[in-house]
Amino acid sequence: MARASHPATETEVHHRSRWSRVPIVSHLRVSVGLQRGMLIGGLVLTAIFLLTALFAPLLSPHGFSQLRDESGAFGAQQPPSSEHWLGTTQGGLDVLSRLIWGSRTALYVIVVAVIASLFIGVALGLISGYFGGWLDRVMIVIADAVYSFPSLLLAIVLAIVISGGQSSMWGGIFAAALSISVIFIPQYLRVTRAEVVRIKSEAFVESARVMGASNFRIMTKHVLRNSTRTLPLILTLNASESILTLAGLGFLGFGIEQTEAAEWGYDLNKAISDVTSGIWWTSVFPGAAIVLVVLGLTLVGESLNDLADPRLRKRVAGAEPVEDLGEDLGVDGQQEPTTGQGSTPSQESTDPPDPPTPREGTP
Repeated sequence: MARASHPATETEVHHRSRWSRVPIVSHLRVSVGLQRGMLIGGLVLTAIFLLTALFAPLLSPHGFSQLRDESGAFGAQQPPSSEHWLGTTQGGLDVLSRLIWGSRTALYVIVVAVIASLFIGVALGLISGYFGGWLDRVMIVIADAVYSFPSLLLAIVLAIVISGGQSSMWGGIFAAALSISVIFIPQYLRVTRAEVVRIKSEAFVESARVMGASNFRIMTKHVLRNSTRTLPLILTLNASESILTLAGLGFLGFGIEQTEAAEWGYDLNKAISDVTSGIWWTSVFPGAAIVLVVLGLTLVGESLNDLADPRLRKRVAGAEPVEDLGEDLGVDGQQEPTTGQGSTPSQESTDPPDPPTPREGTP
C-alpha cells in the first residue's frame, strides 16, 4: 500500500514544484513585507481591470452609447442614484456603462500594442546582438532616434494620418497601438540585444556552434530562450503607458468617437465643461479608473523589477550581510584595542598585584 501511494506523492511534488516556478507565484513566494503588499495590491487592481474588460457585456447595465431603456430616456447630467449608480453624462449616457466598456477598449490597445512591439523588438534585438558589426550599429542608432520622439505626439500624427483624427473603434485602437509600438520597440530591442551579447559567448552556445548547428537554430533554441527573462518587467510598465497614451489621445480629441466605443480619455474631454458647473461624477470616475489601472500595472512592474534583483530582495528581507572589515567592533560601535597576538586585553583591576610566592629554601 505504501509503494502504491509513492508515485502519486512524487507526482504531487512535481506539480507543486512546477507551479512554484510560475513567474507571479514564484515572486509572491520570495516577496516579504511592504514589497509583498505592493505586489498583491497591484495584482488585485490588475485582476479587477482584466475581469471587468473580459466580462463587460455581463457587468454593464447598458450599452456604451445607449440613451434610453424601457422606461424612457436616461436624462442628461443625472446625479448618482439607484437607477444610474454613477450618474449620467451631458449627452445622457450612463457613466457606469461607459466606465465598464472603456476597460475593454483599453485592454484591446494594450494587447495590440504590447504584442506587436514585443515580437518586433525581440526579433530585431536578437539579430542585432547575435550578428553585431555594422548591422548592430545601424539598428542602435535608429532605435535611439525613434525613442527620442514623444509617444503622444507621434500618436496624434498617426491618428490624423490613419483616420483624420476621429476614428472608429478599431481605427482608433490601431492608431494608438501603432504609435505606442513604434516607441516601445527600441526598449525591447536594447534589452534583448544586451542579453544576447552576453549569452552568445557562453560555453553552451559555442558547443552548439562546434556541433554544426545553424545560426537560426542557435538563435531560436539556445539564445532566445535565455535572453527574455526580463521582458515581463518591461511589459507591465509599457501596458500602463499604453493606457496613458490612449487616454491622452481621447482627451485631446483625437481618439475614438463616442458612438463607436467607450474610452476614458474621451469622457474626460467631454466632462471639462461639467466641472465648472459643479457636476463632478462625469469626470471623477473616468479619471479614477485611469489612475487605478495605471497604479496597479505600475505596482506589479516595479515589484517584479525589485524581486528580479537579488540585492533589492535581500535588502527588503533584511538578510543583507554585514560587510566584514577585519576588525571587531565594541558595543558603542568603536574599535576595541587589540594586543600583538590579536587578543583583547581584560579590564584593568584597581587592586594591587599579589606578592610573589617565595620558593622553598629561601629565607
